[in-house]
Amino acid sequence: MCFATKPTFMLVPRYDSPGDYHMVDQLPNLGREKEMLDAMGMSSIDDLFADIPEAVRMTEELPLPPPQSEEEIISDARRLLGANVALGDRVNFLGAGLNRNYVPASVFQLVTRGEFLTSYTPYQPEVSQGMLQAMWEFQTLISELVGLEVANLSVYDGSTAAAEALTCAVRVHNRKAEQKDTVYVSELVPPSRRSVIHNYTQGGGIEVKTLRHNSDGTLDLNSLSQAAGSCGIYVEQPNPLGILDGGLTRVKEIIGENTAFVVGVAPVSLGVIEAPGNYNADIVVGEGQALGSPITYGGPLYGIFACTKTYLRQMPGRIVGRSIDVDGKEAFCLTLSTREQHIRRHRATSNICTNETLIALMGAMHMSLLGPEGLAKLAQRNMAACQLAKQKLSEISTIAIPHRNNSHFNEFVVELPGSAAECIAYLDTQGLIGGFDLSAWYPERKNWLLVSFSDQTKATEIELLAAHLAVWSTSLVQGVRA
Repeated sequence: MCFATKPTFMLVPRYDSPGDYHMVDQLPNLGREKEMLDAMGMSSIDDLFADIPEAVRMTEELPLPPPQSEEEIISDARRLLGANVALGDRVNFLGAGLNRNYVPASVFQLVTRGEFLTSYTPYQPEVSQGMLQAMWEFQTLISELVGLEVANLSVYDGSTAAAEALTCAVRVHNRKAEQKDTVYVSELVPPSRRSVIHNYTQGGGIEVKTLRHNSDGTLDLNSLSQAAGSCGIYVEQPNPLGILDGGLTRVKEIIGENTAFVVGVAPVSLGVIEAPGNYNADIVVGEGQALGSPITYGGPLYGIFACTKTYLRQMPGRIVGRSIDVDGKEAFCLTLSTREQHIRRHRATSNICTNETLIALMGAMHMSLLGPEGLAKLAQRNMAACQLAKQKLSEISTIAIPHRNNSHFNEFVVELPGSAAECIAYLDTQGLIGGFDLSAWYPERKNWLLVSFSDQTKATEIELLAAHLAVWSTSLVQGVRA
């Protein structure tokens, strides 16, 4: 039997490799298109868009590659993924808020169990007791870690948590007068986080003012008096430059009881430094990624949120509570759900539409496996790596450590004799991910490099960084190209 049909396929060059070709069907499905146009009483596709002004129409072909087969797509995906550099594959000193701490393999094994991986909001507690208990355990661990009475079931990330904390503070402390509600935010807070705070506050008539810092990077306590009587202030410990600021223990006595004291934390640091609840923080937030989650190209993340009872009814998100059922047995359920999807509706305290429960539970698993002593050891390893690096880099005469006399956690600033961007590019040629160019946050600081360390940083890697920084900075000072 012979089928004498006109061939409808042709070879066309691949968009990414002119030497290779696709096999593409030339025959468009004109019959189906005409059928749809007829049903709408139109003669052409142009009629469908007749109400759009010609000046704004795109008339040329979309710059898209031709269709691909499944095996071609997989081949391209492998090629593209092969160009990525995993942080674990190179010596890495990039942090700036996210840290590559070791997470036990058992965390990933546990979290991929179907009971966790496929769970949704436990609206029916009678069939969700295991998941609810795991959520309750997370809240309990966070509450103990930060030293406050109440913790919710997480929010999106650390930036969202900071913004939610400030709007929560306004709901509790707003004066219901003609004066505009005001909050104060540390001037060191990165632009990305300030942007999230702005997005949350600009529509609510909330004014965001700035708290100044001293030249050594610590908070200017003398400027705090202006914040007394505002709805709240937001500072970070350690701050974005890695500095541990001992002056924060005096903040609450300066701003008073009618102003919320919000502290953003790096949760791992609480293994060695004082919990903010112990120096009278009202709300504690932070990025939880370092506990339980790899960096994974910047996400997914989870934000922690804890507070005193004063803020309980105005906090965002969900809270799981432990209760007793009709048979007198321990039972868990959603105690507070202040989201708009639940019964709160228009009275919801937040438009947080979900949270990061699965990632948060990875944090709970990590903390449970570590225990108090394990968490302290993890924090000590982070701090020790940072201290060793500060000591080694301080020995290089052609660079400076601006905040050398401060205590640091995870990271600190190196002041270079030239551009941080150029230094990072040089270190990249030597196989190192060199750190974070702080001019991205503070444009005037083009020669500030933020270098980060964790429990995964080896002493030999620190020596390698010091050696390459010495070569690059010395050659720059001497006018010789590295």
